[in-house]
Amino acid sequence: MKKSASGSTAESSLPSSVSRIRVRYGETDAMGWVYYGNYYLYFEVGRSDLIRSIWKSYRTMEEEGRRLPVTESHCKYIKGVQYEDEIEVHTRISFLSVYRMRFDYEIKTVARGETAAVGYTLHCFVDEDGKPIRIPEDLYSTLNGS
Repeated sequence: MKKSASGSTAESSLPSSVSRIRVRYGETDAMGWVYYGNYYLYFEVGRSDLIRSIWKSYRTMEEEGRRLPVTESHCKYIKGVQYEDEIEVHTRISFLSVYRMRFDYEIKTVARGETAAVGYTLHCFVDEDGKPIRIPEDLYSTLNGS
């Protein structure tokens, strides 16, 4: 695994996942398109599925006194998605340091194979009081392959 001078892990070796979602009526706006803010909910599904597949659930993590808040986010909307469309949320960890991790997302329509949106969220672990803490050693080791 390649590491940068800052101790961060190179993105090519970090895990990824794909989550499928069928767009519900309540997720659309008056024009019939998925409301822009709901793309972040889809990002959350992808992120939760990825973390669960490699480590543990958010619920377990929070029961252990850890939180993983979003510290920065971005979404670029490319093609519209509508009610009943089936989408895939492709999620990958693209950056990892001892304090932060970044998730990159690509939302694709299943039927058309088109990219609907791309984005990212940056996170840091905090304790129950909101103070930054290091990424848990077992997760860091899993992601670093050590």
